[in-house]
Amino acid sequence: MSGEVLINLTPMETRVAVVENGVLQEAFIERARRRGIVGNIYQGKVVRVLPGMQAAFVDIGLSRAAFIHAHDVGEHSANGDDQPSISQLLHEGQSLVVQVTKDPIGSKGARLTTHLSVPSRYLVYMPDSPHNGVSQRIEDETERERLRGLVEEAAAEQQIEVTGGFIVRTAAEGVTLEEMVADMHFLLRLWRKVSERRLTAPAPSVIYDDLPLFMRTLRDVMRDDIEKVRIDSRENHVKLVEFAKEFMPSAVGRIEHYAGERPIFDLYSVEDEIQKALARKVQLKSGGYLVIDPTEAMTTIDVNTGAYVGHRNLEETIFKTNLEAATAIARQLRLRNLGGIIIIDFIDMVDTEHQRQVLRMLEKSLERDHAKTKCTGVTELGLVQLTRKRTRESLEQTLCEPCPSCQGRGTLKTPESVCYEIFREILREERAYNAETYAVLAPQAVVDRLLDEESAAVADLEEFIGKTIRFQVETHYSQEQYDIVLM
Repeated sequence: MSGEVLINLTPMETRVAVVENGVLQEAFIERARRRGIVGNIYQGKVVRVLPGMQAAFVDIGLSRAAFIHAHDVGEHSANGDDQPSISQLLHEGQSLVVQVTKDPIGSKGARLTTHLSVPSRYLVYMPDSPHNGVSQRIEDETERERLRGLVEEAAAEQQIEVTGGFIVRTAAEGVTLEEMVADMHFLLRLWRKVSERRLTAPAPSVIYDDLPLFMRTLRDVMRDDIEKVRIDSRENHVKLVEFAKEFMPSAVGRIEHYAGERPIFDLYSVEDEIQKALARKVQLKSGGYLVIDPTEAMTTIDVNTGAYVGHRNLEETIFKTNLEAATAIARQLRLRNLGGIIIIDFIDMVDTEHQRQVLRMLEKSLERDHAKTKCTGVTELGLVQLTRKRTRESLEQTLCEPCPSCQGRGTLKTPESVCYEIFREILREERAYNAETYAVLAPQAVVDRLLDEESAAVADLEEFIGKTIRFQVETHYSQEQYDIVLM
């Protein structure tokens, strides 16, 4: 499998596309006014303690206070019964060094922890944890043992005293001792700077700011199968190459400045794919389709055969559609950055072997996902349930806002329903006030219906209240909007 990373930089925003085999798999967008803050470390101030929720709100300098749970404060026992109450751990006005684990999403503030960590290319340093570990994505037990040994060797070679522990990241598979030593040395120097800032930083303020998106992408996304990283900014191309020389020498030869006249995101139709990723319906090559519905609590994905009729029998048709859907769903989760609980309603299959193969295809397709995913199998209702770690806003939340006409419901009241609302409102007004006439201001579709299909009802209402009702079209009104003026 071959891949490319495309980086589009402007003063207003940074956009990154990860393309595999010519198909867009992931898109990251960071705007100057709304930079992601996951990984940032702050000197915060506790503004409110909530004993009933075992949580507290912390001011870290954002427009909305951030949230921290008792489990994320200091040392805690594995036994939930021994967990100290939040009131014992924190009090209002207290200064607290915290790290952001989730960006503010929707109406929710950022999520925090006091268990601090700083990442580099191959390692994550945890200054308050004495244990070393290896990413679960590295499955080869021999390699896991080799990497554990390398971490201990690298720590022994450091001139700075090593306290705390390290997690070996997936990207470290196959690294040499020299690379591990250099990575660890960088992290320990970085942490020394962070520790110095902690002593003098006022609350609230930033102590450690993670790398900008284009550098983070190189650090976190770069793999052996990424053949090229193309960036369309000459100035930032130089910065990226310098960053790679220091921390990822093997990547330097793959970074190139894109100077083409065609916008970089027009390559591989990235712009078109981003637009498609905002749609509710996803067309499959076979003729089937997915319907994706994100909600506050979870995301539901429905699989349909659509126009696909197959060549053999119904069970075979359903199996082929579900197999294709499993691959498409894994891609859509990455591309749309959907997180939390995800429920998938595959088309019902009779053959248990087919069910097993579809589930295996889904799990295999999710292996390339950088976010942590966990598939809990098939429920009693035949639904596939999985979770995907959510750390930042979805693509839709980044690019869109709720529709002002329907307030995010996705549907509008019909003109007929609005007409009957107007009738009821006029009757209420008539009982409360004694107006001479009524003027109804409404959108074109509603006024047209009032003067046509509902004209008899209007005449009956006028006769009932003994008043005249006039109508006026307001072109800027949404379909559900109207006003009744008493004259």
